[in-house]
Amino acid sequence: FSERATIDFWTTMTRLRVSELQSSISSMNLSEPQPQATPIMAPRQAGEVSSSGFSPEAYTQPFIEFISNNPTTYHAIDWFSKQLEARGYKRLSERDTWTSKLERGGKYYLTRNGSSLISFHVGKEYKSGNGIAIIGGHVDAVTAKLKPVAKLPSKAGYRQLGVAPYAGALSSTWWDRDLGIGGRVFIKDPSTGVVTTKLVKLGWPIARIPTLAPHFGSAASGPFNKETQMVPIVGVDNSDLFGTSEPEPAASKPTMFVDTQPPKLVEVISKELGISDPAQIINWELELFDSQPAQVGGLDKDLIFAGRIDDKLCCYAAHEALLASPESTSPGLIKMVGMFDAEEIGSLLRQGARSTYLSSVIERIVEAFAATNSDVSYGPNLVSQTIANSFLVSSDVIHAVNPNFLNAYLENHAPRLNVGVAISADSNGHMATDGTSTSILQEVANRCGSTLQVFHIRNDSRSGGTIGPMTSAQLGIRTVDAGIPQLSMHSIRATTGSLDPGLGVKLFKGFLDHFEEVDKAFRTLDS
Repeated sequence: FSERATIDFWTTMTRLRVSELQSSISSMNLSEPQPQATPIMAPRQAGEVSSSGFSPEAYTQPFIEFISNNPTTYHAIDWFSKQLEARGYKRLSERDTWTSKLERGGKYYLTRNGSSLISFHVGKEYKSGNGIAIIGGHVDAVTAKLKPVAKLPSKAGYRQLGVAPYAGALSSTWWDRDLGIGGRVFIKDPSTGVVTTKLVKLGWPIARIPTLAPHFGSAASGPFNKETQMVPIVGVDNSDLFGTSEPEPAASKPTMFVDTQPPKLVEVISKELGISDPAQIINWELELFDSQPAQVGGLDKDLIFAGRIDDKLCCYAAHEALLASPESTSPGLIKMVGMFDAEEIGSLLRQGARSTYLSSVIERIVEAFAATNSDVSYGPNLVSQTIANSFLVSSDVIHAVNPNFLNAYLENHAPRLNVGVAISADSNGHMATDGTSTSILQEVANRCGSTLQVFHIRNDSRSGGTIGPMTSAQLGIRTVDAGIPQLSMHSIRATTGSLDPGLGVKLFKGFLDHFEEVDKAFRTLDS
């Protein structure tokens, strides 16, 4: 083909693929999208599976309900766990040995710290040394966490709360928002001494970070100090004006955890959890979050406006893909989903992707099934063989093109909403994507009828990061970075397409369904 003919060919193919998505949108009375995205989709070959029969819009409202009802990492992991239990997945404990617990055809999950989760389905024909098809993302989000001593003295008639930014929180988007509070509370039973945790989420906003009106001139224009000028107010206290303020306790040091926290907050949390004696609360991990529920938006309701999209969106899609993937597909593999905490701050915690969490789970699976096979013995050789036959889709959200800042995007590398998952590449290794991993995911997309887009940062811009490079390097596993596009990353409120949760499920399910067959064509390559 000439260069002009080649361009015309790809334009035609793109229009054909996007027209399929327009049909899905039409069923929701949505308008047609703007000009087609910049896909890297290859022409469908003979024998490949059509996209007909899959309805991405079926996941729009369930995702909205999930993201609204589970504002903290702990709530999200608890929700995922309950969903897995309801679908027959058995909970595993890292404190136990697994050798006698794992079976072919079995479905399992485990959590670490209540903030990370790994779930997996063992194929009925799985053999030791076979591969694992993994989708991994991070479930933590930018937030503001309560400081260890969150109690602050009242100031100028206001009660305030001591918080610290987690990752990029307390940015300008946090001003004048209705902030809720939630997390987990550690409770000690006074009769047995046993410590348990309970999740808490108050049903109304309790905090706000007020801006200074522009009438005050330069004082209102910033920059602002996060320690002194972005302290949330949580109520009114004018007791100093009327001589009704309570004296501070005489003790110089608090004797209990609750003594370090705002008394009114302790009272409200205790009442919410049904705790009669607040002294039973020995600690808590609470955070503030945007309390406005997620909702569809746009004239044709083809957008989703929500908080915490990064990266609960990809975790949700991966989770739903695992549940939707039938036992009959890729029966010789293990299908796995990993959701990790602490990605926004470097992943260097025991529940993060740089920890031993994923590697130890893989090693224990290999060991368990090696014990049932007299032809192989567990050891580094078998673990390395398993890794060489495995593949990771590192699924973190990707920047959708912003029409008001087109000059910030690289031409032909600007993903759009409601088109499909985008592969993220970076020439300097900030993403794990390479030619091999791109080709494998493209073959998966061909088989399941998904459209792939592509993102690459401009040469004069700074790239972000994902769990992809660190996991790929630590394990030696083939990896592609591919995520669902969103606008306003790291804002307290973000935007994605109404079809994008379902389009993520479609591709991720396709990966779990077809990787075993797709990988056969790549066995001659250096793994």
